Amino acid sequence: MAIAFEKGEILHYPRLDTVLMVEEFIQKHSGEFKKRQLWEHLPRGMMYQTFCVIFDYLLDSGKIAVDREGKVGWIWNPELVRKYLSNRYRHLVIR
Repeated sequence: MAIAFEKGEILHYPRLDTVLMVEEFIQKHSGEFKKRQLWEHLPRGMMYQTFCVIFDYLLDSGKIAVDREGKVGWIWNPELVRKYLSNRYRHLVIR
């Protein structure tokens, strides 16, 4: 996962409802904000370190991506994943 996870420096892990809130906000505002702007516009406040833990998780899990301008976009598409996991596309490798 993220560097902070490997070093064990995280003192507080975010709650599930906080992670879901960040996910929903990014989905609704995909491509509008950079990382820091995203944190500043969240519906509920949180420490920046906690936001970074969530951000790193979403980035490492392939749910979000950052473009050349630094803007964050939601890229996770479960319907497409289901399609490629079906029998028709079984020969493909998804990483």
